[in-house]
Amino acid sequence: MEEKKITISYNQYSDSGELPIEESELLSAASEALKSSYAPYSQFRVGAAVLLDSGKVVLGSNQENTAYPSGLCAERVAIFAAKAKYPDDKILAVAVTAQTDNFEVDKPITPCGACRQVIAETEKRQKSKLKILMRGHTGPIISVDGVEALLPLMFHEEKLKK
Repeated sequence: MEEKKITISYNQYSDSGELPIEESELLSAASEALKSSYAPYSQFRVGAAVLLDSGKVVLGSNQENTAYPSGLCAERVAIFAAKAKYPDDKILAVAVTAQTDNFEVDKPITPCGACRQVIAETEKRQKSKLKILMRGHTGPIISVDGVEALLPLMFHEEKLKK
């Protein structure tokens, strides 16, 4: 047996004022997306915003359903909407944030496993990494360059393309 280690790099910011203006604005857009969240079951509203290379920003919010697997996360709503509406634009970055009335969301919200895999497929499809910005409603912001920092052993089997 051989033990191996995986390390990741990320940047942490105390507030959005430390970010480049474009990234700060993307986080603000993700906060704006919270307004369209449909979360009657969890009351945990999630907003996402994706920045396209054309400069357009596409919003997404979580959409719950009483049959839980039928709902969709904010990140996937935003990514799928962006690729459906602007198929030739590359996604440069995705920002995600969350809010609930039940407690203070003061730690960065990270994409779930399914969203991470969709981000991985998006990076592969467009042959470029996405910047991923994560924040709670308050508190620090975490930024990573590429989904591999969040999903280091992601599934990417080339033989499936036959």
